[in-house]
Parts: sequence; structure tokens; C-alpha cells
Amino acid sequence: MKKIEAIIRPEKFDLVKDALEELGHAGMSVMEIKGHGNQKGISEVWRGKRYKVDMMPKIKLEVVVSDEECDKVVKTIISEAQTGSIGDGKIFVSELSNVYRIRTAEEGKSAI
Repeated sequence: MKKIEAIIRPEKFDLVKDALEELGHAGMSVMEIKGHGNQKGISEVWRGKRYKVDMMPKIKLEVVVSDEECDKVVKTIISEAQTGSIGDGKIFVSELSNVYRIRTAEEGKSAI
């Protein structure tokens, strides 16, 4: 099993969520976060003064999938979230040793 953590632009969230639901991966955790990567934020002008915005709003999406589904889910996230501009985000894939469903005490693939 794999845990996929995707940090994406907020405006791309609905597209990614809908695409994952079409693949059959409706279960996910979503967090509103702030951060920056190599671009270190942006400069904006407001009322004639320049301000540096170094913590950009992002969405962190977490999905747990089987090993076989991992590449398909990652490719779907990339295709829906990609704009080609700096700040599109990152995807992290981690190996999970086990998963438990609290309600039924199921474990492994049946608990996803």
C-alpha cells in the first residue's frame, strides 16, 4: 500500500478531486496549508506599495491506494493539477506497512 501526499494549487483542487473520484478513489484527507518552495513566494503591489508574500496558500491532499493503483493516481493528479508554472506543487509517495479501519477492525487492503 502507498500513501500519496499531493501539495497543489487551491484552484486545482476540485479538478483533482473529481478525477480521483472517477478513478474510484473517493476517500481522501484534505488540509489547507501555506508554504513555499524554490520560488520563495511572490511580490505584489497593493495601494502603491510592494509586498512580499512568501507563504502561498496550498491544498494538501492525502490518499491511500494499493501498489497497483499508485502510478495511475499520481499521473491523474499531475495531469489535473499541472499548469506548467512555478508553484504547481509536489507529490510524495510513501510505503505503508498496514492500514486499519477503526469501525470494523479490518486491516490491509480491505481497510482502504
